[in-house]
Amino acid sequence: MNLKDLYINYFVSKGHKQIPSAPVVPENDPSVLFNTAGMQPLIPYLMGQVHPYGTRLVDYQKCIRTNDLEEIGDTTHHTFFEMLGNWSLGDYFKDESIEFSFEFLTKVLNIPVERLAVTVFAGDDSIDFDSVSYNKWKSLGIKESRIARTVKDNFWIAGETGPCGSDTEIFYFRSDDLIPEVFDPLDDRWVEIWNNVFMEYHKDENGKVTFLPKKNVDTGMGVERTTAILEGVNDNYLSSIWKDVIDLIASISGLSYEGNQKSMRIIADHIRTAVFISADPAGIKPSNTDQGYILRRLIRRAIRHAKNLGIDINSDWESKIALLIIDKYKDYYSELLDNKTVVLDVLKNEKIKFNRTLEKGIREFEKVVSNNNMIDATTAFHLYDTYGFPIELTVELASEKGISVDVSGFHNKFKEHQELSRTASQGKFKGGLAGNGEVETKYHTATHLLNAALKEVINKDVHQKGSNITSERMRFDFSCDHKLSDEEKRDVENLVNKWISDGLEVKSQEMSKEEAIKSGAECMFIEKYPNIVTVYSIGDVSHELCGGPHVKNTKELGTFKIMKEESSSTGVRRIKAVLIDEE
Repeated sequence: MNLKDLYINYFVSKGHKQIPSAPVVPENDPSVLFNTAGMQPLIPYLMGQVHPYGTRLVDYQKCIRTNDLEEIGDTTHHTFFEMLGNWSLGDYFKDESIEFSFEFLTKVLNIPVERLAVTVFAGDDSIDFDSVSYNKWKSLGIKESRIARTVKDNFWIAGETGPCGSDTEIFYFRSDDLIPEVFDPLDDRWVEIWNNVFMEYHKDENGKVTFLPKKNVDTGMGVERTTAILEGVNDNYLSSIWKDVIDLIASISGLSYEGNQKSMRIIADHIRTAVFISADPAGIKPSNTDQGYILRRLIRRAIRHAKNLGIDINSDWESKIALLIIDKYKDYYSELLDNKTVVLDVLKNEKIKFNRTLEKGIREFEKVVSNNNMIDATTAFHLYDTYGFPIELTVELASEKGISVDVSGFHNKFKEHQELSRTASQGKFKGGLAGNGEVETKYHTATHLLNAALKEVINKDVHQKGSNITSERMRFDFSCDHKLSDEEKRDVENLVNKWISDGLEVKSQEMSKEEAIKSGAECMFIEKYPNIVTVYSIGDVSHELCGGPHVKNTKELGTFKIMKEESSSTGVRRIKAVLIDEE
């Protein structure tokens, strides 16, 4: 039995209800491109909304993080990963949470207590030292010398204000060295494997901290890291999660893993992530914006490293790897089998497009070297950024012609590019409880009205394909085979505003999935929802499965205005709109 099954079975035995993994493209937190943590799909419930499954929940969640893309290729980082989580929504708190974690690690996974250490919140000017967690760990047999007190790393808050609280992190000594008597969290041999967050406070705009009326527990454990620890390997890619994928890449390339680790890890990681993004119900395709841009970048980076290994790019190498990944995960994520053809087509088509781009890059390279005896940093970076030329390829081609390359200048420009990308993506990937304020709630409700209006104005087969919400605007992707005419846009806008001015009441009702379907509730991917769902109705114009949050009455929304309508990808259009406060 693997780690996911052991975890689910244990927490179900402790009264938790298993909830299904949410898609990688968020449904209820459209302020981010991807679900980046196990808690993200549960934000409405951590904010106080009642969960249809009760107060004790457990799951494994698909997550994607790409803000540190350049770190992929080492032994521990991944763009796609699975997060195990158990939650208490106003039920148990620190004592039971810590006891569950300790029992699972030492009794179910059989990890020796002497290999464990923990951190707890040391306290600051506004919040006391977490003596409850400290004493609980001691009572369970963790030595005082293995309990470290910190401030910065043991306090959690999503943004500047909102729900917050201390956390306790659990570490495993991942080394054959003699285990130090005193735990030092900065010692890299101690690896964090689990984090229990205790949300018991609220911090306001003035920095004042008060107790919350309901206390929540949010935990997270990474499947890849913990599996590697349990199997005694210091390289995640040598664990059972990756070994067969790496072996296949080695077979395809005719090379051994030793000496080629970085390229093989990048190919394995990026193809796995591309499989999960392209199989997602949101229907993401490679493009130059948002999720589509990430998907394109991952596939193209995998192709570049396949070239590094001498793999014949025109062969079906990427399909072989994708099929193995689908087979490995199909029992847990049915969408991989359901959308297998889509996944293979996405990978193949992007490979063909990128090969054409590389050919153009070769022609551009020939133009550059015909007039120069050196390739400067700007040109080298242009070849990389525009045509996907890794610096190694530029150097190799240049050396054949006896031309030098400003490699150090290229790396400087590359670092500048990384910093700009990281800064630009922070807002896209921040997520969390801070992104669901009053304005975002209004926009969330407006997406339901827009969806209903599009069905009435265009046709009933229009369906939502994705959305993104900030405090300044909403973006809504929908299935449609044509550019909307000015008349259609005007009709949609007028209809939404009519419903807003009608003052329609927004109601929610819990029911089984079967009842929701019979009631005519809008939901393209019913299998992704738990057996008990929440259906939101806006008057008699909208009836959708959703997790919230929503306003109580449409009159709260203000005036709806479409700012732009454009193509998102093949068969998908995009509307950008704003709500204007009439006061």
